[in-house]
Amino acid sequence: MPITSKITSNRSEYRLLSVILIIAITLTLLPVLRLFAHGLTFEGSISFALLGEVLSRSSTQNALLHSLITAGLGTVLAALIGGAFAFLVALTDLRAKASLVFCLMIPMMIPPQITALSWTQLMGPSSVLLKTIGVAPKLGSPQPLYSAGGIILLLGIQHTSIIFLTLRAGLRAIPQEAVEAARISGAKGRQIWWKIVMPLCLPSLSAGVAITFVTALGNFGIPAMLGIPAGYSTLPTLIYQRLSGIGPSVLGEVAVLAILIGCVAVVGILFQRFFQHRSKVHLVGTNSRSLAIPLGRFRLPVEIALWSVVFCILVLPLIGLLATSLVPAFGLPLNFQTLTFDGWFEALFRQPVTARAFSNSFFLAGGSALILIAICLPLAWLMERNPSRMGRLFDSLVDLPYALPGVVLAIAMILLLINLPFTDFSLYGTIWIILLAYLARFFAIMFRPVQASIKQLDPAMNEAAQSVGASLLQRLRHVIVPLSAPSAAAGAILVFLTGFNELTVSALLWSSGTETLGVVIFNLDDSGETVMASALAMTIVLVVIGLMGVVQLSSSRLPKGVVPWHS
Repeated sequence: MPITSKITSNRSEYRLLSVILIIAITLTLLPVLRLFAHGLTFEGSISFALLGEVLSRSSTQNALLHSLITAGLGTVLAALIGGAFAFLVALTDLRAKASLVFCLMIPMMIPPQITALSWTQLMGPSSVLLKTIGVAPKLGSPQPLYSAGGIILLLGIQHTSIIFLTLRAGLRAIPQEAVEAARISGAKGRQIWWKIVMPLCLPSLSAGVAITFVTALGNFGIPAMLGIPAGYSTLPTLIYQRLSGIGPSVLGEVAVLAILIGCVAVVGILFQRFFQHRSKVHLVGTNSRSLAIPLGRFRLPVEIALWSVVFCILVLPLIGLLATSLVPAFGLPLNFQTLTFDGWFEALFRQPVTARAFSNSFFLAGGSALILIAICLPLAWLMERNPSRMGRLFDSLVDLPYALPGVVLAIAMILLLINLPFTDFSLYGTIWIILLAYLARFFAIMFRPVQASIKQLDPAMNEAAQSVGASLLQRLRHVIVPLSAPSAAAGAILVFLTGFNELTVSALLWSSGTETLGVVIFNLDDSGETVMASALAMTIVLVVIGLMGVVQLSSSRLPKGVVPWHS
């Protein structure tokens, strides 16, 4: 290939990289910068007066304390459950591991507001299921989940899968040869555990704990549905309640609250990175065999225990939710006289908001996945081929919008798009502000798998295509996209499943006509329409499980790495 043609091609790559990088920075980092600028300025100059005023309020301090308590203890519970599952699934000879992993992933894919709704239908004096079997508490008894303990319990269950996935990945990387060498050297069971297994999996465990804490800290659905009725506020619910107020200072106050929760989240991420750096242990070579510890006579009892946990945290709440959806009014027992599908018919066919919510959720989730594929594939490839200071800076900050709680990003989007620069036009109250928020929120979910795949590609393939005169777009279409398709598909699956049930971001951004499924369920339950809320929630659960089932059944015909919950 002539030198001049190669120089021209490189210039084209650099120009395209600059354009896509500017788009990516605008989507992901500009809203966060706008948030901090609004919260720390007053009348065009830096001022900490509003910051000090908001932080000095007892409501802010109580919400911060409640957030730290619920997120911290919820993370501990998730680590206990997810850690136990990860060690047993990754290191032992359990049977039906694929089915166990699939079931354990479902709680993470189910929206937190549905998790809260299903558990409140399972417990308490008005529980249809408990009334049906005759063990419901007396009327007037308190709902035990409307408390800090209830929030902690459900946050732990909701985020168990995060600990499981990250820890299992680290455990599966431990070669059996390392344990055999330790045994030859005279190490016994506990010594192998503490000196071999734990040091090698500690970085993965710390990463999972940090991600779980940050995710639990920003969870809105569970604290809103369990904490607001009990008067127990966390930072996300306090922001939601403040934003519902009226006054010129509302945006400034919620910006300060968003900065506060964002700073706590960033501290958690920095702590994870520091701990992971200090604890890093390198493996030499690849693991030819994963650990497979035989359980012997304990295998059946262990399998029964694990499936019992899955039944308690997944199946039993869904049975309670289904029972509630089949009665004419919440609190009645389910029998042949009370069995009815009126709640399903009303929620799915008579309420126009339901059809809009399904349409909006499919559009937002599917649109986000497709747009992010179109941005992240060329961006990751061009960043790898053309290293730059701006690219490295973006790479170090791209995780920030996902690491920050969803309410923080929502407030940032409101501040950025409530008045577009140099115009009187506003995106606030439209579906487009939600779509832009989803793009910023889920950018890292798509970018990181694609980036990892691009780094593994042999540069010689691109050079060969370039040498025969292939243009930039031709190389992207015929070389890069086919080779990166599995990782892009994995990211798209995660983006769609996460966006389809999203509530934390859309709860602050929706308006009439732009409702998402998460918002509709939250509003139905909040207005006392528990039966319809349960019917719609059960429908969404069936849709999610159906989509996951299709992916699972197709996994044998898909490239390795496409199914996110597969190793």
